[in-house]
Amino acid sequence: MVDPSSRGGDAAPAPAPPASSATIAVPRPSRAGRNLPVAIGMGLGMGAALLLALFVRKELFVLLAAVAVAASVWEMARALGARRLHVPVVPLVVGSVATLAATYVSGLEALLVGVALTVVAVLAWRLVEAPAVVASEEGERLPGAESAALRDVTAGVLVVAWLPLLAGFAVLLLRPEDGAQRVLVFVLVAVCSDIGGYAAGVLFGRHPMAPTISPKKSWEGLAGSAVAGVVAATLSVVLLLDGAWWAGALIGVAAVATATMGDLSESVLKRDLGIKDMGSLLPGHGGVLDRLDSLLPTAPVLWLLLSALVPPVA
Repeated sequence: MVDPSSRGGDAAPAPAPPASSATIAVPRPSRAGRNLPVAIGMGLGMGAALLLALFVRKELFVLLAAVAVAASVWEMARALGARRLHVPVVPLVVGSVATLAATYVSGLEALLVGVALTVVAVLAWRLVEAPAVVASEEGERLPGAESAALRDVTAGVLVVAWLPLLAGFAVLLLRPEDGAQRVLVFVLVAVCSDIGGYAAGVLFGRHPMAPTISPKKSWEGLAGSAVAGVVAATLSVVLLLDGAWWAGALIGVAAVATATMGDLSESVLKRDLGIKDMGSLLPGHGGVLDRLDSLLPTAPVLWLLLSALVPPVA
């Protein structure tokens, strides 16, 4: 491309100067980091499905939770597989679905038994499906080959503890007479904590909270999570469960703490695996597990606190 100002007589046109980073307009990514219209639309759709499942028939919520956990198992298996960690999907999915169904029918004891049996199934499956030990031509084991089974089983137990065990407490919330309202309180608090932290972080975030784990997390975002989570918990506990306002406030503080820790914990795992999202099943949100990261660790805390501070309807 010739610069018009360089033309004159028979003089050869001057070559265009090389492009530099200072002269190239690079579009800056949105501080939101997501396609907001798509994310909002998907969020509204998931919220509608949740309300339909809760207030039409409780078993639909168990089915919805089972589908979400099964999808999360698949996402984790793929992510861990990229690091050569073999997670058996079939026993994990079957065990998770069976555990959630048994928990709804029989309660906490069924949850614990289901988790234990799923761990046993992971161990047994790993023994049957164990890849051949890599050996040298002389028949000697190569370094590290003997530790593959231990790493695979450890990864499988992590999946069991993270997904069906924690999700089972959300199903326990559903079992009482007012279970639909209890689950709604649980979801509202966790979601409002996420939204409050997201909005405050985008608008006011200046001071990183854990830059080595999640650079976008800020103390301002945590403050937004705290305000939104406590307000949501206080209002929902009072209006939906006829509980005391102080019980709602306490539940909100605990939920914000666990939701934040769950978010950061998944960020640590994703950073270690070298990925941004666990999957791409939910447009604008990433993977299913990316939406469950704050909900899962919050479920047992909410179940315990609601059982103690706002006893279920007999």
